[in-house]
Order: sequence, then structure tokens, then C-alpha cells
Amino acid sequence: MFRPGMRAYISPLLAGLALAISAFLPWVIVGEISLRGFPDTLALWTMGLGGSAAVLATLSLITRKNSRHPLLLVGLISLGIMFLSWRILPQSVADRALTRSQAMAIVEDRPLGEVPDTVVGSGIYLGLAASTVIVGFGLTIVVKRASHAYAIVDPDDDV
Repeated sequence: MFRPGMRAYISPLLAGLALAISAFLPWVIVGEISLRGFPDTLALWTMGLGGSAAVLATLSLITRKNSRHPLLLVGLISLGIMFLSWRILPQSVADRALTRSQAMAIVEDRPLGEVPDTVVGSGIYLGLAASTVIVGFGLTIVVKRASHAYAIVDPDDDV
């Protein structure tokens, strides 16, 4: 299974597992409260894509067949999801927290208190790193190294 040419598939295998695990870590932290990604739709997609990357890498290790094209596609989709989560989720949660605190202030007839800070959690950072590794591994199919330069030799050329 761990033949010399196939050892490189261990990195997308571990990155796929890390991507799936990142769905269970905190994605957004509001004040003292950590919000995991799991019940959310984006986290379910992240778990599925992480599992797909791990399965593709495992199958490549077992069968010695190349699966870099599907890994590139899985990595690009997961990178897009994680990047959008990183940019959109904290602001969205902050807006919901502000709306909730305003509603509570109106109902309780008191002045508006301070809205807690919202920061990105470790789950999004782990997901970004894991999907970047998968994309980097998938891009190795695009970037090929030539072992030697090819020169066309024409017999009619006067050298």
C-alpha cells in the first residue's frame, strides 16, 4: 500500500480527514460562546468533501491509480466553501447577535447593551489549511516536469 510512487497520497488522506474533523470544531466564537459548524449545511458539505478526499486518496494508495483530477476538484470546492465561510460567517453571526440584543433590549425596556465580539474559530482555519493542501496536491497533475528538453532535429538543417 505504501509503495514508493504512492506515498505522496498520504498527504491528501490526512488533509481529507482534517477537513472532515474541522466541521466539529468551533467555526465562530461570539463572546464566550463557541459555535460549531456541524449542524450547518456548509459543515455537512465540508464533512462530505473531506470524506471524499480521504476515500479517493485511500483508493489511490490501494489500486495504484492516479486520482489527482478528482482531488483537485474536491479541493477547489472545499477551498471555496471554507473561504466563503471565513469571510461571511463571522459578520452574519455578529449581525444576528446585534439583532437579538436589540430585540431583548426592546422587550425588557432597557438601553442597548454592548454587543459581544465575533471572531473566527479554529475549525475554519483548519479547514482552510486542509483544503489548501488538497488543492496543492491536485495541482501537481497540472504542473509536470519534463525530464529533458525536447529538440526537434531536422535533417535538412545545416548545423
